[in-house]
Amino acid sequence: QVQLVESGGGLVQAGGSLRLSCAASGSTFSTYTLGWFRQRPGKEREFVAAINWSGGSIYYADSVKGRFTISRDNAKNTVYLQMDSLKHEDTAVYYCATKRSPWLTVNYYTVADFSSWGQGAQVTVSS
Repeated sequence: QVQLVESGGGLVQAGGSLRLSCAASGSTFSTYTLGWFRQRPGKEREFVAAINWSGGSIYYADSVKGRFTISRDNAKNTVYLQMDSLKHEDTAVYYCATKRSPWLTVNYYTVADFSSWGQGAQVTVSS
């Protein structure tokens, strides 16, 4: 079982940038497909982005495409989410998670498609 810890959240003005990190324990990190989700106030947890084991397959939700970039460093057991041109509506708790299967074929997934979760990182974008 992989354990995940997010960091890098905080308060930023609209139009600004933040980079989230998700550090994982365990020697099998490089075999996992990983994803980022977010949960906005009063909303269900929603898919943001996902990346396969090699970084060769990446998908984004339409709401963040062109503004967010997911990447990973398998040597550091870490996955990143670079968030640029942030909007007030990006305010949420952001979670990283491991995908139950390695395949990525669409730009929409639910929480049921993922298993291990981090504790979350708060991102607040002031308007």
